[in-house]
Amino acid sequence: MKRTGQKVVAGTEASGTSQTSKKQKTSLYGSEFGESDPCTSMDWGSLPHHVILRVFQFLTLVDRARASSVCRRWNEVFHIPDLWRRFEFELSQPATSYLKSTHPDLIQQIIKRHADHLQYVSFKVDSSTESAEAACDILSQLVNCSIKTLGLISTAKPSFMNVSKAHFASALTVVFVNSKSLSSIKIDDTPLDDPSLKVLVANNSDTLRLLKMSSCPHVSPAGILCVADQCHGLKELALNYYILSDELLLALSSEKHVDLEHLRIDVVSENPGQVQFHTIKKQSWDALVRHSPKVNIVMYFFLYEDEFDAFFREETPVTHLYFGRAVSKAMLGRIGMNCPRLIELVVCANGLQPLDDELIQIAERCKNLTAMGLGECEVTCRGFIEFVKMCGGRLTQLSIMEEVLIPDSDYSLDRLHLEVSKHLGRMWFPDMMPTW
Repeated sequence: MKRTGQKVVAGTEASGTSQTSKKQKTSLYGSEFGESDPCTSMDWGSLPHHVILRVFQFLTLVDRARASSVCRRWNEVFHIPDLWRRFEFELSQPATSYLKSTHPDLIQQIIKRHADHLQYVSFKVDSSTESAEAACDILSQLVNCSIKTLGLISTAKPSFMNVSKAHFASALTVVFVNSKSLSSIKIDDTPLDDPSLKVLVANNSDTLRLLKMSSCPHVSPAGILCVADQCHGLKELALNYYILSDELLLALSSEKHVDLEHLRIDVVSENPGQVQFHTIKKQSWDALVRHSPKVNIVMYFFLYEDEFDAFFREETPVTHLYFGRAVSKAMLGRIGMNCPRLIELVVCANGLQPLDDELIQIAERCKNLTAMGLGECEVTCRGFIEFVKMCGGRLTQLSIMEEVLIPDSDYSLDRLHLEVSKHLGRMWFPDMMPTW
């Protein structure tokens, strides 16, 4: 009887344990998959902070703000510093812009409670002066900041260029002086000047790695050299061609200057037909490459065909070339002759003259070429296949619109993709639009 009793008790306990386990499993699955258990109810306010924080990180700013009003606990998580390391201020005028502006109340909340948490900050403004001035006003209030990355982005000109130089410099100085840990700064199309750069260098010389300041007309070669002299960790520099000179390149090539990894040069025609571009000597380019042998020299061209005369008459160590407007056959021929370090070439447009000879010459002489993009140009199928055959598998990116290719007696478009795929070692088709 005792044994029987024990068995009965054991059986009862086992049954109870099974039911309890089943209830726990049901409750657990219900909480994970959103199924409601009639015996239990989920208390969202009791979730651990780290779980709520993880959820908030997937939400947009607006949804995050709405979620913060669910309960006191969620509101506490809303103000955890980790959520405010990265922020983009969007500033626009409703009557003239498609941008949705950051709410003024939220801006003030960030300034009061999270200015010292901000590390990766950008300002996106429309073309209005009012929006640019509002961005400067916010910058002026970041007196307790520890920003590492700062970007000022204009969706259209003139924006920051219409702000007074004194107002802009004063606002930027607040960040430069108080951060002391800036590593990346992108401030294209702004009234940045040499005194502002000196303040930047004086406070962030040990941390600065990237400085982009194209279309900053108040910056001189002396300002560039000030940065290069003091910021020994600088790896990437972007500037306009008008500020580039033989003297500047030679100065950047001296032993005391930084070993650059990327030099980006924007060549832009502000007044079509009214500006004659100067020529940089081969000796100056050679000095830079000797000093920084692994440097990538990236050039963006936005010129008209009659403005290219000063470029690529001699050997130039450019590695990446982008042509945003039409470029002549003669210019592409000079690139094939004088750009032996070329890695990437993108041509937006050329006209109605086939580029077979120019591409074949580029394939012959530019042994490092790995990426090519052609927009509104013309190439015969035979010439294109010859180009691909010479480059072979080293072409990791090949973006050509189908309209560029002219069928001939040897190759139709259907046969072309098979032949090109064979030489590339992978399946390839013409793109409807280039993908660079």
